[in-house]
Amino acid sequence: MAESQLIAGLDLGTTKVCAIVGELMDDGIDIIGIGSVPSKGLKKGVVVNIDSTVQAIRAAIDQAETMAGCEIQAVYAGIAGSHVRGLNKEGVAAITEREVTEEDVQRVIEQSKAIPLPGDRQVLHALPQEFIVDDQDGITKPVGMSGVRLEARVHVVTAATASVQNIIKCAQRCDLTVEDVVLEPLASAHAVLNEDEKEIGVALVDIGGGTTDLIVYVNGAAVHTSVIPIGGLNLTNDIAQGMRTPLAEAERIKLKYGCAAASMIDPNEEIEVPSVGGRAARVEKRIDLVNIIEARVEEIFQAVSHILRETGYIDMLGSGVVLCGGATQLDGIPELAEHLLSMPARRALPIGVGGLADVVKSPAYATAVGLVKYGAEKALLRPVRKVVRPTARRESSLFGWFQHWVRDVI
Repeated sequence: MAESQLIAGLDLGTTKVCAIVGELMDDGIDIIGIGSVPSKGLKKGVVVNIDSTVQAIRAAIDQAETMAGCEIQAVYAGIAGSHVRGLNKEGVAAITEREVTEEDVQRVIEQSKAIPLPGDRQVLHALPQEFIVDDQDGITKPVGMSGVRLEARVHVVTAATASVQNIIKCAQRCDLTVEDVVLEPLASAHAVLNEDEKEIGVALVDIGGGTTDLIVYVNGAAVHTSVIPIGGLNLTNDIAQGMRTPLAEAERIKLKYGCAAASMIDPNEEIEVPSVGGRAARVEKRIDLVNIIEARVEEIFQAVSHILRETGYIDMLGSGVVLCGGATQLDGIPELAEHLLSMPARRALPIGVGGLADVVKSPAYATAVGLVKYGAEKALLRPVRKVVRPTARRESSLFGWFQHWVRDVI
């Protein structure tokens, strides 16, 4: 058995559970294992059935282990849901040795996290925005600077303790150790945003199956996080009801014929829509399908616009909006976002990884890849549990991936 510095990310989504393994290399991260299975144990990002979630995690982990030729022992797990809250806080601490040390920085961040919380909530992240040494502000790395007073402005993310513990419990039932529970839009930002976008100002909108996650960066730091309880499943449900077709068929025609902008399609085009109860299939106008999708996507972006205006950040987003998540793969979504938000919008793919980068080159893998990149950053700061990999199986990783690909296609 040989040890290697590997990082595993576990994306627990409403529609899929995805596990990705990345290997830390001298020049970056190589993706070497991927597992993705349908999810039935989560609703709007929250675990509602532990047994179903455990089964999905095991299946995704098994796929990733087979492809990578490794045994996964620890993961970085994603979390979302409308229970997540974000707020901006300030902390103050004295500089003990007249020169800022790492201990001073950690102390002032801990002080900023000392906020009154109900017993059923906990702090998930404390994301530094800027530091102030005496009267000098705008500092991002204060270590080594001289002064007597250190202040920190921090974005604090809190979550329901029960939701966090349920994720940890599901992972533990799969014999996995959870290194950290990570807010999913924060993970997605690690995968798809570059530093210039964060500095100029950008809003990341991650439209998943059950929720739409929003994180806003201004001057290089996170200033707002929120979760909108609408996602791709709402589109599917709307189609099923509006076109009187089973849910499975609604999902299929959404993916095959779906578009979020009616102006982009031929209004006379027709599609075949299966009926419920064994009745004969019907021929419907594709424009009817697109109108259903467009109305729900408009609702999502109107909610995003309302949040950005309410928080005051809508005029500070020089880079516009970046879109990711499985639901954003529909045609017309970036164009509709630009129209409704009156700012540039682009569909994003994971960046900054090698190995099986072409396989994860999809908005649907943004969170899982981001969890791996988040874990890699943490690995540089502190030791992490190793993912043990038999060297004899390393050469079979590509063959294992091919086997899974063939199985999915068939």
